[in-house]
Amino acid sequence: MSTQTAPAAGADEPVPTAVPRGPVTSASYSITVRLTADGDPASIGRIATAVGEAGGAVTAIDVVDSRSDGLTVDVTCSAADASHSEEMVDALGAVPGVRVRKVSDRTFLLHLGGKLEVASKVPLKTRDDLSMAYTPGVARVCLALADHPEDVRRLTIKGNTVAVVTDGSAVLGLGDIGPGAAMPVMEGKAALFKRFADIDAWPIALDTQDVDEIVRTVELIAPGFGGINLEDIAAPRCFEIERRLRDKLDIPVFHDDQHGTAICALAALKNALRVVDKRLADVRIVVAGGGAAGTAIVHLLLKAGAGQVLVWDREGILSPDDERLTGAKLDLARLTNAAAVRGELPDALEGADVFIGVSAGNVLAVEDLARMADRAVVFPMANPTPEVDPVRARQYAAIVASGRSDLPNQINNVLAFPGVFRGLLDARATEITDGMLLAAADALAAVVRDDQLNANYIIPSVFDHEVTTAVAAAVADQARHEPGATVEVSGIETGPV
Repeated sequence: MSTQTAPAAGADEPVPTAVPRGPVTSASYSITVRLTADGDPASIGRIATAVGEAGGAVTAIDVVDSRSDGLTVDVTCSAADASHSEEMVDALGAVPGVRVRKVSDRTFLLHLGGKLEVASKVPLKTRDDLSMAYTPGVARVCLALADHPEDVRRLTIKGNTVAVVTDGSAVLGLGDIGPGAAMPVMEGKAALFKRFADIDAWPIALDTQDVDEIVRTVELIAPGFGGINLEDIAAPRCFEIERRLRDKLDIPVFHDDQHGTAICALAALKNALRVVDKRLADVRIVVAGGGAAGTAIVHLLLKAGAGQVLVWDREGILSPDDERLTGAKLDLARLTNAAAVRGELPDALEGADVFIGVSAGNVLAVEDLARMADRAVVFPMANPTPEVDPVRARQYAAIVASGRSDLPNQINNVLAFPGVFRGLLDARATEITDGMLLAAADALAAVVRDDQLNANYIIPSVFDHEVTTAVAAAVADQARHEPGATVEVSGIETGPV
């Protein structure tokens, strides 16, 4: 396999890049197959070979039981998708002397019973413990908070707790699957909050898509939380929900599908432009997708100093003279396309320096990227299928980034939201502003040092321990410097005596 990389900054000709052969396996389609094999010493080799020939990847072969007449073996392997998993099971069943007994989907096993639990931070081993944590001692703290409500953030979980709120209407690439089916995603989001920022988050799945009901429900539960993370709520409903909640609540409201995506995209673009030696103010940018993410990306790009942006959606290039456009899309068109340019996505790409996709899979032929300017930057970020094949896109672009974890330059919202909320909570912020979003993007971009920056490394790894710390510090600092953006506490440390 070729090991050539994408062209360096300033290169005029595209350089072929490595192209995977066969299916790309993923741990998300990992299975464990329990089978029995006869006593032939070559059985284990035949088992591994069968998985490989079926295009799978063996990650473990464990002998569960050994007898004189044969073995019981657990074979763990990764597939490309659900049907590929079935093909591997069939291949194992066809191995002479092997019988498949049970197949376990490891992703489903991981979700059994949910992914979250509540744990006490204080010991409850003695009568004294109980009297301080609960009655009668807890009454003293309650009365102190009644007199000093500003201390609720400090003396309760409110100061480190975020509600992850959804109506299940726009879940991942799955669409409107409802609140119950959305819960595994919300649990996962809460787990990421804990893992990367030590924030206690809790999934709140609402069985309504009525804007008034959602706003009122979140308003009613807000006293127990230090921040609200809106998640997977479809546009344009999400815009009004966020706006109204920001007006009503004294805690930050953040729609991660919008602002988390925008922060990560802007950070990645800042570094990409450093590699190709272009300025944000000078480049021509095309954003595919006029929904929640696209709207937020455009807004933040313009706040950061972008000079030329066009937005494409199912109606074509969004133009202010298009009578079909209303609401948020019409606002986007007026904001970005004063010249009323019309056309389809390939037309928008003519001479463009940057493509950012947050729309749908396979909306663009890879050959259309040839219409872009030299040293183009291409971010096909739609999940689970990008707008254009990111591997083949490297034939035409100097830098490619996507949401895929199996390729360089993964743009993943986990790079943003844990640090953003850590900073908001640390500063006791009452709101989130454009200044804080820009500070987060700048801090995330700066995690990649000059000596690390190259076409295949424009955004740090989600496991880089500096990411959350840097983003949190930048957001907290910005919050403390914006008048009225934070709340003060009384300073009472021990309560009345």
